[in-house]
Amino acid sequence: MLLFVLTYYLEDIVGLPRIFNNDDGVRFSVSTVFFLAGSALVTWSLYSLPPKDRGRRLVISGAFQYVRHPLYAAFLLFLNVGFSFLLNNWIFIIWALALFPVWSANVRSEEQLMRRVFGEEYQVYCKKTGRFFPKF
Repeated sequence: MLLFVLTYYLEDIVGLPRIFNNDDGVRFSVSTVFFLAGSALVTWSLYSLPPKDRGRRLVISGAFQYVRHPLYAAFLLFLNVGFSFLLNNWIFIIWALALFPVWSANVRSEEQLMRRVFGEEYQVYCKKTGRFFPKF
């Protein structure tokens, strides 16, 4: 959130690079599509695995059928890009790329716990399903 506020207020002072050249309609439309996609993925993942069931059962359907961590994927892939388009600069895309290794390290520790809890069934699931991106 701090990055969002700083980017908004420092945009003109610092001269941050623009993604769109003075086309607010396209910019708002594209950012809306990314926000809606991110919100849909968050909602779908919460519906697929309610917070009260986390760690208690292995869910491999719904949003989890495509990626093992749909909440993280929503923030990394859709919401950061949506903010980039809304603010019309590259900072949030760069931010998402910079945070990707941090999220990956965090997720690895979660996945170790899942392997201990769910064993071979989770191993098989990992081989079929991508961490943040679907496997094709």
